[in-house]
Amino acid sequence: MVKPVQQLLEKLPRRHQVIILCVGILLLVLMVWPSEKASASRDMAVAEPLEPGVRYSLDLHLEAAETVTSEEPDFTWVEYEVRSGDSMAIIFQRLGFSARQLHDLTQASDANVLRRIHPGVVLRFAKNDDNELEALHYRLSQVETLVFERNEDGGYSSRREAKATDIRLAFAHAEITSNFWNAGVQAGLTQGQIMSLAELFGWDVDFALDIRRGDQFSVLFEQRFIDGHYVGTGQIVAAEFINQGERFTAVLHENGSYYTEKGRSLRKSFLRAPVAFNRVSSEFNPRRLHPVTGRVAPHRGIDYAAPVGTPVMASGDGRVVESGYNNLNGHYIFIQHGERYMTKYLHLHRRSVRQGDRVRQGQVIGQVGATGRVTGPHLHYEFLVDGVHRNPRTVNLPEAPSLAKEEMPVFNLIVEERMAMIDGRKRFYLAYAE
Repeated sequence: MVKPVQQLLEKLPRRHQVIILCVGILLLVLMVWPSEKASASRDMAVAEPLEPGVRYSLDLHLEAAETVTSEEPDFTWVEYEVRSGDSMAIIFQRLGFSARQLHDLTQASDANVLRRIHPGVVLRFAKNDDNELEALHYRLSQVETLVFERNEDGGYSSRREAKATDIRLAFAHAEITSNFWNAGVQAGLTQGQIMSLAELFGWDVDFALDIRRGDQFSVLFEQRFIDGHYVGTGQIVAAEFINQGERFTAVLHENGSYYTEKGRSLRKSFLRAPVAFNRVSSEFNPRRLHPVTGRVAPHRGIDYAAPVGTPVMASGDGRVVESGYNNLNGHYIFIQHGERYMTKYLHLHRRSVRQGDRVRQGQVIGQVGATGRVTGPHLHYEFLVDGVHRNPRTVNLPEAPSLAKEEMPVFNLIVEERMAMIDGRKRFYLAYAE
């Protein structure tokens, strides 16, 4: 046996022979080297022999982690997707909960929300070993969850849990080529954001009449994320609107109101237009031809062409001094705003206020119609100052108070940051567009 192995080794290269020799020596050393378990310790106590029939005490030394019991209740969670025709009574019956438990649950605050469940909603139920309801989670939105939990007395309490929302700022810019709405859509704004932007500058710009080709707007707004996923838009934090060469700005202050860069409130006593922006059929013209009679008749207001039923808003706070009907004006409303100002709304389809009512700016007072001497549905709007008709487009409107001087240092820092972001991103956007 040894000789054949020796002959085989002699045929191998010298380097392989050296490697095999070293491995063999290493294995031999490991075989004779004593292991740690084989060594005896002088400090080890010699175990005494145990006597049969004798009871010995045994001291247990448990790790700290083993003595800690979990405080988490042992519940079974069940998810249920609401189907068409489901009610909480039907769901409780399907899941094996009693009518008594449902009654106790309905006594909790916010339980009325459960009456309005709709198909597709996923409810999460926690039950114990006795099949009693311990908790119910109802996801109200991507952000908020309504949680019902069982109390010690067997009743239920509710609370709302909101996930942490990460807010990032986004930017949009557009130049108007056809109309404001289309420009907003092309800029990636939602319908709500487009309307919010129009409302924001609605005290200075009549979006039905003043918009021109080449006007521009830039918007800095919030985007909300939860766990890295986009969940929707937030507030507009700053905006710039250039209308016929005139620049308007809006910056959101810490108090929740919007101001110009100089701290002047955007809010004024009157809106430029009492309807959402739509096509304007005729403008303020003291010598226009009446569309029915063909005679020269002063047109002391503005006609807003809009479908029948379009909401009409009070352009300012005031008191309704007339609300009636005649063959010329159709259904009409006159509102007195203090001592100097009056607004008139003619050819309405329906009136929502009566004489003597107090109204607030933006409150719906009626609907666009085609009553009286008209050729089509529209709102005729007039603005009077000291009894004299003035052009609603150009009349100087009373302004709300500006920011207090002590608030300006903080506001100036906000303005500097926000407008710098708009300017920087707009330059980048224009350079990229070129």
